[in-house]
Amino acid sequence: MKAILPKKPAKDQREKIILLGLVEIYLQYGKPVGSNTLRENGFEDLSSATIRNYFGKLEEAGFLKQQHSSGGRIPTNAAYKLYADTVRDSHSLEEKEQAQLHSLLSAETREVNTYLQRCAELLSEKTQTAVFLSSPRFDQDFILDIKMIGIDNSRCLCVLVTDFGVIKTEVLYTEIKLSNFSLKRMEQYFQSRITGKEKPEMNKEEEDLASKFYNEVMLRHIVSYNHFSSIDILKTGFSKLLTYPDFTEDASGLASGLSFFENNEALRLMLGESCKEGDLKYWIGDDLIPLSTSSQTPSCAVFIFPYKINQTIAGAIGLLGPSRLPYKHLFAVLKTASEAIGLSLTKSLYKFKISFRQPLTPYLQNQQKNFSSEESTPHLLEDKTPGQTHDR
Repeated sequence: MKAILPKKPAKDQREKIILLGLVEIYLQYGKPVGSNTLRENGFEDLSSATIRNYFGKLEEAGFLKQQHSSGGRIPTNAAYKLYADTVRDSHSLEEKEQAQLHSLLSAETREVNTYLQRCAELLSEKTQTAVFLSSPRFDQDFILDIKMIGIDNSRCLCVLVTDFGVIKTEVLYTEIKLSNFSLKRMEQYFQSRITGKEKPEMNKEEEDLASKFYNEVMLRHIVSYNHFSSIDILKTGFSKLLTYPDFTEDASGLASGLSFFENNEALRLMLGESCKEGDLKYWIGDDLIPLSTSSQTPSCAVFIFPYKINQTIAGAIGLLGPSRLPYKHLFAVLKTASEAIGLSLTKSLYKFKISFRQPLTPYLQNQQKNFSSEESTPHLLEDKTPGQTHDR
């Protein structure tokens, strides 16, 4: 908290300083903050009565709320947004932690998609949040293996594994039920077509079906590979949301967080906005209403930071969790992760002579609205500037 509190705050700034101090304490302990608690944490020069007076003003302005008449105050989403606006540019990790994160996320590999998925897993574990990450389409990839799995009497699943670690599935339909032996021979047939090796022994009916399946799968793969209209998204850490009391004690809050994590269109819009601005973006509480399918205000927060490949913005990394999160630390983690991922991908693409490209359509299609909802943020009573909003 000391990092954001001046030694002798000006009188007209004291209300904001008190609010920021309360938010820091609440983020750390998760319990309502009373006047005595605040005095013990950097505000010894103010009396409890004076602090309570400020609390009342901040509550009227929409920055604090009180669960019980005799209890302390807790911050609202408006307070979280003001706090985020204040600390957003102080995101830097200590040198040791920065080096450790760079080491974890550093790798030079041809399996770039597998690398990005691994990065998402590592970040989810480190931040204890759900993580989603956008990826460009990497070229010079080729199919490494094809597997066939029977589903029922009329369907089978074809699994394609590429050299970059991409896994794609296609459902194929057949008029006859295929035995496990037939599916195995089809796999061998696919391999022979890919590698040029000798075909397996098959009867004409089986080979005709295998050839038909192969042509169908290859055509679908080529079309989707060359003409993709939206960014690829990797996601992980869904279960991390279940560890937060903010979600487990509030079923609607958990539902809103889970629904956002499954809403790929909303995730693409937010990732795209961060890439468009080339900087940290965050959405807290009612900021997410335009992207929500729920009638309730989402009780979660999303932080996103873009990453670059060879100085070109190629994608972004997003964290999703409850509104009560360690903002400063997560902002710093995102910035460091962005640097590490961008550096590793740049080295890998140069080393293995891989290129990348973005979707044919832009990130934000016909979007005329900025999804930050700054206009919904109340102002401190001492902020007299007409129409001022918080620039995030």
